[in-house]
Amino acid sequence: MKKYAVILSIMMIFQGLNISDVYADDKVEVSAKAAVVISADTGEILFEHNSNEKLPMASTTKIMTTLLCIESGNLDEPFIVDSDAIHVEGSSMGLKEGDTVTKYALCCGMLLPSGNDAANATAVKLAGSIENFAEMMNDRAKEMGLTKTYFVTPSGLEGEGHGSSAYDMAILASEALKNDIFREICSSETIKLEYGNPPYTRWLKNTNKLLSLYSGTYGVKTGFTDEAGRCLVSACERDGKNLICVTLNDRNDWNDHSALYDSCFRLVKTVDFEIPEDIQLDVAGAEKDKISVTADPLHFTTLSADAGDFDYIVNAPPFVYAPVHERDEVAELSIYYKNRKITQIPLYSAEDADYKIPEPEKKKNFITKIKEFFS
Repeated sequence: MKKYAVILSIMMIFQGLNISDVYADDKVEVSAKAAVVISADTGEILFEHNSNEKLPMASTTKIMTTLLCIESGNLDEPFIVDSDAIHVEGSSMGLKEGDTVTKYALCCGMLLPSGNDAANATAVKLAGSIENFAEMMNDRAKEMGLTKTYFVTPSGLEGEGHGSSAYDMAILASEALKNDIFREICSSETIKLEYGNPPYTRWLKNTNKLLSLYSGTYGVKTGFTDEAGRCLVSACERDGKNLICVTLNDRNDWNDHSALYDSCFRLVKTVDFEIPEDIQLDVAGAEKDKISVTADPLHFTTLSADAGDFDYIVNAPPFVYAPVHERDEVAELSIYYKNRKITQIPLYSAEDADYKIPEPEKKKNFITKIKEFFS
């Protein structure tokens, strides 16, 4: 019977169904209108329920808004918020006319108390208007391959056509979490900031209760509107394995995420990725023509992949110029799984490559110079 159960499990995986459906006693039922659990590394689906249905996603929209804000740079530069942008209904980080803030403070205001005022202020600061910023959001969504996603507002307040799927939101979260600043903010239960007119110290509290309710949770974002219901995007780490869970329109989201993680962590493994030993880069101006490279240890959470299932592309200049020292960053490695880029890591020189010292020119005697002249 065990043999047949294993065969049946494998068949279900290849057919794209939930492995929990194989064993009735282990089946997870969720209250969500749509749900998905994926590997945070490979994007493999471990559980899904209407995961490709486009639905309103409320303030989980702010994942994209925050990511674009962080990627714009100059996070600590103070500026005065746009007076019109901050006049918006719903949740708030408490911005008032004339307040001085930083982009970093706005990111915290979006990810922790889910400030709609912070989202609108970000949109106007980055793009000049909410409409222009929505175009930026949609362009970035296309770059990520999000096919069921369309943004109208930076906050998640409803607009005509504004929505996404559970799977798209999971992929968006996986991309955002690759940014260290984003991950640090969304995993914080509280953050101390200074902003205002003049700026003064205050504390922001995260609306994501799963951070304290379920061990290993490190993000990501809550959301709620009357139309969207309760929405939750979370990420969790256990024994080096990383999963992302999304539920849309879910009245029991804290418990559903906990139950899904309990079930899905049992399905995955970690695979170590080692860069090929034959990668070498050309060197200019050195004693040697080529250098070998190395990378930091890397492993992926996966359902069924092996180390050999990952493809890669080396992103390097035509030449690395001497001198080169061991552990100098000399290139990047883009890693793909099933034709989807899942990460990019730095490549370091595995050896030194010193300047090539030219040989001193030999002095020519008078007779040699005469012969060269007449020849």
